[in-house]
Amino acid sequence: MLATYAQAFALIMDPYVLTVILFSALFGLFVGCIPGLTATMATALLVPITFFMPPVPAIAAIVTCTAMAIFAGDIPGALLRIPGTPASAAYTDEAYAMTRKGQAEVALGAGLVFSAIGGLFGTAVMIVGAPALADIALRFSDYEYFWIVVLGLAGAVFIGNASILKATISLLLGLLIACVGLDNPAGFPRFTFGSAELTGGISLIPMMVGMFAVSEILRFMVHLDPPLRLATDRIGNIFRGMGALLVKYKWGLLRGSALGTVIGIQPGSGADMAAWMSYATAKKFSKEPEKFGTGHVEGIVESGAANNSSLAGAWIPALVFGIPGDSITAIAIGVLYIKGLNPGPSLFVNNPQNIYAIFLVFILANLIMIPLGWLAIKVAKRVLTVSRNIVMPTILLFCIVGSFAINNTVFGVLLILVFGLLAFVLEENGFPVAPAILGVVLGQMMEENFIKSMIKSDGDVTAFVTRPIAMWLAIATFVILFWPVGTWLWRRFGVRFRY
Repeated sequence: MLATYAQAFALIMDPYVLTVILFSALFGLFVGCIPGLTATMATALLVPITFFMPPVPAIAAIVTCTAMAIFAGDIPGALLRIPGTPASAAYTDEAYAMTRKGQAEVALGAGLVFSAIGGLFGTAVMIVGAPALADIALRFSDYEYFWIVVLGLAGAVFIGNASILKATISLLLGLLIACVGLDNPAGFPRFTFGSAELTGGISLIPMMVGMFAVSEILRFMVHLDPPLRLATDRIGNIFRGMGALLVKYKWGLLRGSALGTVIGIQPGSGADMAAWMSYATAKKFSKEPEKFGTGHVEGIVESGAANNSSLAGAWIPALVFGIPGDSITAIAIGVLYIKGLNPGPSLFVNNPQNIYAIFLVFILANLIMIPLGWLAIKVAKRVLTVSRNIVMPTILLFCIVGSFAINNTVFGVLLILVFGLLAFVLEENGFPVAPAILGVVLGQMMEENFIKSMIKSDGDVTAFVTRPIAMWLAIATFVILFWPVGTWLWRRFGVRFRY
């Protein structure tokens, strides 16, 4: 293991890789600072550039950019009361209230320092947990992988703020998109409409660029926001008093980091849910719950740690099972496949140095977040005043050029426009996009494992539950699927039966 870590360290310390990490960090900080641009959008915009990189710098760019963008969303939240990313929305009012009270440096410093600590906590869990899970996953067959995928799809529907019905419809739409291409295993064209480009299926990268980047541009065109006004022009020393906060809220920091990591592991959750749940937990266990909402730093400490720790947690199922923990890791999985690093337990056996390099990138990204985050806070006044009338057309240009460069065809440009419009319509009507993305990513995997399992068992469906691990995975899946129904029946008839 030490020899493998030495190889991974050598990969990361390459000047080219370090340069990629630095520029990705600056790009993530810039995108996260601009209200309306998300960390997922920043990741999607980087994907076309990663085509021209080796595997390690390509993944390093995504990891670093994501971590920086999630933190940078705190800056406009504290200064403008507009969260830069959804993960910062949970404590935006808290941070803005502190800014109005003259405590902007405390709010921003807490967001920066505790985000880095939470990210390091999640990384430690990933380093310890991912290889252990990979050892277990090596014993899995197609039956277990089928239930793992179904479990991930079920969790993506029932974990979220959207209604279960709308999340299910979005998931089914994603599964339908996954059916486009050649049938498995007969190789019969499905939903291709005679188009040669659709024979290989919908390319994941143009679809994600469209759904996460073009849709935001369309939303900006429709919803014209008023000019942004900073709540303060002066930001003092953001590190003053952070040591005292660390001592005072050490248990909240640990609770937020642990909760964020656990939520990140669950497919479809994401950093925004981790932040909301951690903020609610902080208020529940606080000794001063009446101060929440008035400009109290405790909620920022716990939620800030949770949103960054969830990033590392989301990579655990992505690396071990190929199941994305959130939309960002769904994009990363696509990049891994393009680079020949197919996610799964075999990746830990065949390419351990690349896996350990990813671990080291997470550590490095969270360490450099502190100095670069301090720099971003200092120049926030200039960054936040960049007109979005300039930013949005520039982003659209990058989307078009990147999608064209994938296969050097106009078909990629058409895909990003179609899926950008589709995502815009879905979100405007309250349908979440994340389940659709997970449906596309996991749909082919589910079909492939189902077909292989049926061939192995000669059509015997009971083979899916005869193996012990497969049986327990099936039970867990059905519990998640029917939990809402059971809860509704208990609320409807439970009290009546009690009397």
